[in-house]
Order: sequence, then C-alpha cells, then structure tokens
Amino acid sequence: MLLAELVATSAAVAATRSRKAKVVALAELLGRVGPDELEVVVSYLGGALRQRRTGLGWRGVSDLPPPADEPSLSVLDVHEAFEAMSRISGPGSQQARRSAVEDLFGRATAAEQAWLRAVVTGNIRQGALDAVTQEAVAQVAGVPLAAVRRAAMLAGSTVAAAGAAFAGEEALAGIGLEVGRPVMPMLASSAPDVATAMAGLSPDGATEVAIDAKLDGIRIQVHRDGDDVLVVTRSLDDITTRLPEVVEVARSLPAERFVLDGEALALSDDGRPLAFQDTASRTAQDTGVAVTPHFFDLLHVDGQDLLDSPGHERLAALDALVPERHRVRRLVTADAAAADSFAAETVAAGHEGVVLKDLSAPYAAGRRGSAWVKVKPVHTLDLVVLAVEWGSGRREGWLSNIHLGARDDASPTGFVMLGKTFKGMTDETLAWQTERFTELAVSPTTIRDSYVVEVRPEQVVEIAFDGLQRSTRYPGGVALRFARVVRYRDDKGPAEADTIETVRGHVAG
Repeated sequence: MLLAELVATSAAVAATRSRKAKVVALAELLGRVGPDELEVVVSYLGGALRQRRTGLGWRGVSDLPPPADEPSLSVLDVHEAFEAMSRISGPGSQQARRSAVEDLFGRATAAEQAWLRAVVTGNIRQGALDAVTQEAVAQVAGVPLAAVRRAAMLAGSTVAAAGAAFAGEEALAGIGLEVGRPVMPMLASSAPDVATAMAGLSPDGATEVAIDAKLDGIRIQVHRDGDDVLVVTRSLDDITTRLPEVVEVARSLPAERFVLDGEALALSDDGRPLAFQDTASRTAQDTGVAVTPHFFDLLHVDGQDLLDSPGHERLAALDALVPERHRVRRLVTADAAAADSFAAETVAAGHEGVVLKDLSAPYAAGRRGSAWVKVKPVHTLDLVVLAVEWGSGRREGWLSNIHLGARDDASPTGFVMLGKTFKGMTDETLAWQTERFTELAVSPTTIRDSYVVEVRPEQVVEIAFDGLQRSTRYPGGVALRFARVVRYRDDKGPAEADTIETVRGHVAG
C-alpha cells in the first residue's frame, strides 16, 4: 500500500466530524491492507510510529528537502526507514540520522511530508485514534467491537488486537490477562467536586463508595512471576531496571504471581510527597531519590484473574496481599460529608486530590468510564500570550499552541514564559485567536514564514492548571502542569496579569 493512500484517508478523516464517516473511511482503507502491512497501517491510523524512539523531534524534521512530485513511498518503506533510524547510535549518529531524514522525506510528496512530520512529532490531529480505529477494525474483520476493545486493552495495544481480529473471533477471545504482559490501565473521568462525584456513584446516599488518595506520582503496573518482576508506566514503557526499590517490594509480597496497579512516589523525610518532577526524574535515571510504591488495585493473584471481579473483592484481595504502608490511603463510606473531609485532608497532606470508585464495578482496562471519578482542586491564573505556533493536522492553517507568560519586572521584556498549551480550544476559539494573533504579530509580513509566531504581549488569557513543577527549561524556574484555556480576558490588560511571584506561591511544593 502506498503511503499516499493512508495520508489521503487521514486527511478525509480529519475533515469530518462525523464518527460514522470516520469509521467508514478507515474501514475502506483497512479493507485494502495486506497481511504484512496490517500492523503498520493500524499503528499509523492511530497516529503513532511502531518504534518507541527514533531520536527525532520537531527540530529534526523542521528543515526538509524539496518534496517529490509523485507518490512512490509504501507504508512498509516508511516503517523500514524509521526502524533503521531507531537503530542509529554512537559517533556520527546525528549526521547519519539527518541523512536518513533527508532520504525519506525527499522521496515524499508535500502532503506526505506534512503527515510524516506530524506523526514524528505526535501531532496527528484527525479526531480518530485508537477508539475509532478499533471500530473500523471490527467492521472490516466482521467481529464484535466489544471483543476488539477488550483484546486491545488486555494485549496493551490496538495493533495487537487488529492482528487477532483478522484471524477471527476465537483469536480475539484467546487474548486474556497474562502475567508479564502489560494491560492498558483503567482511567478515571472527572468531577468538579466530591459532592458531584458522590451523587453519581451513590445516588441513594446509602451506597458505599471507595475514596482513594490521588497521588502525584508515576502510574505503575507491577507484574510478578516467581522472581521475575516487570514494572511498566501508564504508557506501558518498561522501567523495571530504573526502580529496584519497587522490584524489592514486589518480591517481598506473599504471592508468587500477581499484577498490581498503583503509583510510585518520591517522599520527603516527613512523609510528604516531593515535587512531581523529583519522581519523574527518578524514573528516567538514577538521581539518588528513592521512590515508594503505593498500590490501589489488584488484577491477578496466584492464578486468579480479578479483572471482572467487583471492586470490593479486588480491594479485599489487595489488602490481604499488600501491607498498609504500600497501599494508597482509602476511605469507604456513603457519607458525602466524610468523603469531602477525607478529600480535604488528602490535599492538605500534599497530594493531588482523590479518586472515588464504584465498589461494584469491574476493572475496565483501558477505559475512562463513570466507575472511577477523580476530583482535583482547580487552579487558575491570568497570563499573557507571548507567542503562538501554527497548528497541524485538523488545526492546519490556524494559530494553535500558545506560549504563556507571567509578569516579571526583573525580565527585560517584562514577562517570563511558563509553558505552552493547545488544550481547551474550540474551533471558534482557534478561528478567533488566529485573527487576533495575526494582528498582534511582531512581524506581520512574515507571519507565514515561521512555525512560531512572536506576538506583542497584550492578550490576557485565563488558564486552568493542575499544579506547578520546577523547570530548568523556562527562565522563571517553574512550569504549569496540564494547562488549558478557560477563556480569553478582553476585560484585562497585560498589566493586570499575574506575576511570577504569584505563580510561584500559588501551589505549595
């Protein structure tokens, strides 16, 4: 299959808001895929390369050779090219990778170059990733969608499920929980406050709900099979060798085979959580900071699968296996006031918030449903837009990702950058801000010549965020976590934006 066919389908999917139309377009393409191309095509339709790392980022694909006039690349050509790049290392690797990029992109048409750049940088914006791709796979393979979704969750990827789907329903059913093979983690939906979450999970006011402390750590899934221990992240990356203290705890537990879900967290001497990046840095390299595992769910223990068991049974098994010091703090209650008090105590102890859980629900691997509901304090700041980036994929032609700054009298410009975001923007917002920032562009005559457009620091925007972390990337020394646009503040001028001192003091830790 030519890459051009996939790129055209991606463009068609991006151009429609109809989920049904997206599925039809993807299914039509999948119907023409050969067996040796299936995994690559499914991965690309989901917006991801097959390689975990290629050594490429935006900078590596920003300066490209002239595009080809006619399409000639196949999807397997592209896969093999990225596979070769992923193996480049050692002296001269930078030049070798640059040459490989020039060779691949030089064989691509303009449309193919744009798509390749987007997939490398994680910017495929077609509104059809795993969930819609799974629907298309089920339709073409003639198997139940529920079976595809479950297989994808338990196999850890839609790619693996697609291969089984085309082999038949029996092959899909054969994919179950396997100790040592990561599964997609269960996810939580959100509620604005504990009362709302309690009302949804306990509408009669008498049904008990589990309320877990939401730790600001790294989500981990721990598998043990005898002496073999596997530790993976939320994205299923293997970090076993980086967390020997977690491996030690797993080997100390009184069972030979199990799968645990939890968080790894760095703590201070007084037991309070350290800043998120202390934990994140520790999982990337040995920084000398110890992390402690805290578990909140159990999916399997010594031959017994618990995925489909109700929450109260999984928690009872968890409590029997894991000592209290390695369990996430939990309250089980039907009392909304008690739940709110527990949440307040949790936040005061330095944690993110709480997760309320339906005790009758199974573990829905890979799903974000109503059985788990997270509640976190919402912080907002009024910041100034310093620059904006051109969008790609569905946002092509719009100014999208905004650079956020706080007032800083010590800075020559009067502002200091805190981060970027493209979250929370509707199509109407994108259209408005494209017009607005075109007007504010420092160099309006060359606005289309640069990926990043510097603007006059005049537009104030209200930003919601979950917390702060220390940053060496930004001169203010801090960066916003999970920032998203609430609204543009035309009623405020830049002199009324929040200062860097306000930002630093906004969230303790």
